[in-house]
Amino acid sequence: MLAMAPLAGAALSACGSSGPGGSGGGGGGDGKASMWYLSGEPNETIKGDNLKAWNDANPEETIGVTFFQNDAYKTKIKTAIGAGQAPTIIYSWGGGTLASYAAADQVLDLTDWFDQNPDVKNSVLASTFGAATVDGKIYAYPNENAALILFYYNKKLFDQVGAQPPTTYAELLELVDTFKGAGIAPIALAGQSRWTSMMWLEYFFDRIGGPEVFQAIFDGTPDAWSNPDAIKALQTTQDLVKAGGFITGFESITADSNADQALIYTDRAAMMLHGSWVYSGIKNDAADFVSEGNLGWFAFPAVEGGKGDVKNVAGNPAQYMSISSKATQEQQDIAKKYFADKENGIFSEPVIDAYVESGQVCIAAGIEDKLAQSEDADFLQFAYSAIQEAPSFVQSWDQALSPTQAEALLSNIDQLFSLSITPEQFAQNMNATIGQ
Repeated sequence: MLAMAPLAGAALSACGSSGPGGSGGGGGGDGKASMWYLSGEPNETIKGDNLKAWNDANPEETIGVTFFQNDAYKTKIKTAIGAGQAPTIIYSWGGGTLASYAAADQVLDLTDWFDQNPDVKNSVLASTFGAATVDGKIYAYPNENAALILFYYNKKLFDQVGAQPPTTYAELLELVDTFKGAGIAPIALAGQSRWTSMMWLEYFFDRIGGPEVFQAIFDGTPDAWSNPDAIKALQTTQDLVKAGGFITGFESITADSNADQALIYTDRAAMMLHGSWVYSGIKNDAADFVSEGNLGWFAFPAVEGGKGDVKNVAGNPAQYMSISSKATQEQQDIAKKYFADKENGIFSEPVIDAYVESGQVCIAAGIEDKLAQSEDADFLQFAYSAIQEAPSFVQSWDQALSPTQAEALLSNIDQLFSLSITPEQFAQNMNATIGQ
């Protein structure tokens, strides 16, 4: 099966530090080696502090960093890799994009290196290597946090209407009517961002048809998008739109601005399907809302008659760091040392502690005690256990598929949610991209 899956587009803010520069794999920042990274808190500060500690401890093997917004990074890295001027350390979400890098021989095969450094390989949850693996070879080091997709809800609003978190989709539909009747938007959605709408398809496909439906798409099976269960999932999505499940004007709301999250903690929407990173975002933007116990969460409910296990999850199992094959040998050696260093490296104890403290679902292995001691223990233990226990963890589709297929997918999702194409037209359009 397609392995699991950091962020298929987390809510991120302004560009930061030094502009890209250098050549031959050295683009970005000031240092002997380089990294491009996503801007936005708290991870921008965590990464900045980590690299400062590394550079202070390794003055002859420094790493410079350049920060980009999510979408700007995706555009810039594609151009840089095509020109042979990527940074030494290449950030990605694994899956189809990483496979395209590997096919073009732009990133190092790290399989033997991991075999020689088992402590590094065993430092993260084993399931996270699926999206780092292409044709049986490992091309990236999974690290940082898992981006599990789950439901968030406003407990105050649920109490107001006397509701409980739904365990079935039928119960969810009942809540749509209940909240609409109370003048409350049932579900927040940043539809303009498109990938946020994709989360709904990922779960409807799974709950209705099981993970095999998307697996066939991932495997390139002809006409896989026309599977009857896929059509049913697409129709279910449109039925929810027609039922007024999403807040009015969702098509103009963006995730990068955190506007969808704000709808939850300002009591304007009752529920939201989103990534686990949103917890730390809401905690950062509305600390009192979280500390007062007003934020709740639950798994995507079962669909009656569906084939998917209710424990199946979707999202991205990690962030993925590769090493540019165009970097110099010295730069490659610095990157490998940075990956392996337990005191000041990419996944050192201070970094892990910072992720846990910020309320993120860190993928370090054996951190159950850290999670239990966190002030966010309830959420982190829920999410960490969901990842450990999931029979299937499907990677976010726009990362699992090739870049060409992913762009077509997002375009068609936009049209599906605006009701401008039918489920059958969606399937036909996407079937035409299989193999591209």
